[in-house]
Amino acid sequence: MDFGGDGDVAFEVRGHAGIISLTRPDALNAINHKMVRAMDAALDAWQSDDRVTHIILKGEGRAFSAGGDLLELYRMSKSGRPHYDFFRDEYLLNARLGVYPKPVVPMIDGIIMGGGVGVAVHGPYRVMTENAVFAMPEVGIGFFPDVGGSHFLSRLPGHFGLFLALTGTRIRAGDALASGIATHALPAEGLDALEDDLCKSPDTASVLDRHDNREALPAAKLDHKEIGRLFSGRSVIEVVEELGRSAPDSEFAAKTLAAIGRNSPTSMSVAFRQLLEGVSLSLADCMRMEYRILVRMLQGHEFIEGIRAVIVDKTNDPTWNPARLEDVSADAVDAYFAHLNDDELTGFSEVQ
Repeated sequence: MDFGGDGDVAFEVRGHAGIISLTRPDALNAINHKMVRAMDAALDAWQSDDRVTHIILKGEGRAFSAGGDLLELYRMSKSGRPHYDFFRDEYLLNARLGVYPKPVVPMIDGIIMGGGVGVAVHGPYRVMTENAVFAMPEVGIGFFPDVGGSHFLSRLPGHFGLFLALTGTRIRAGDALASGIATHALPAEGLDALEDDLCKSPDTASVLDRHDNREALPAAKLDHKEIGRLFSGRSVIEVVEELGRSAPDSEFAAKTLAAIGRNSPTSMSVAFRQLLEGVSLSLADCMRMEYRILVRMLQGHEFIEGIRAVIVDKTNDPTWNPARLEDVSADAVDAYFAHLNDDELTGFSEVQ
């Protein structure tokens, strides 16, 4: 079964399941434009296919998907030809997955970041194993937590989404379950049996509940109550101030403060604002907002500098401009959220 993708993504219908396999293990299944278009074509076909009652989404190798193809985006941005079309189609796919009429079941058995998060989190289910590593590390490369981050991160309890957005912290299945990012969990050795049963049965919820074995995985490691207190500020500066007050008595606060200090002040300020606004917006409206931010990010300094330092040169020495949180003006942040007039993101196939 071929919907395109040039071998980077594979498709199969087996029993009751449409199966999408991300097949770029050497690139940690980083999502490119061909894969986005192919997945969208499969969803088109399977929406009216009576054989398919649910979609299984999985990745080959040690990653579910580590994000987008950052080197490709970096090269295009440096050339003066930012890849707006990729993000436009990716964001439309993210929004579609949030309202797709057939349940999508991501089987997350490895790294999931950035663009991989965008294709996994907007449906009703997320299955994780002990190998799952979840993060939204965008502010560390001068970007922002996109692919619907303003929608799903803003709805996590106890300011946990803001914590993830501002720090880029990597979490495992226990903390993903505790925060609601994961809905089910089981040891990796049970994934094949889960997939077989999803192919045999049309009852998605019953199959997932029967295979759920979260007790076999390590519990949450983070203190979610402490995170809720530390990240309750009304601005990034207030969060940093609370971390500073708590750091002498809290190793966690001290490490978190150090982590935030390495990130782009502009990106963190934008991320704070997008989550603040996103909590009251539909997924479609969040994607429209994020596309506005995206266009400005690709035209600016922070993203290219972050990719250079972290991905290209691997020196981890980005020069952010401005370099201090207090120098990021309200007007500068506002500019990221301004309407794009005729270039607004449109074309949503569902009312959201």
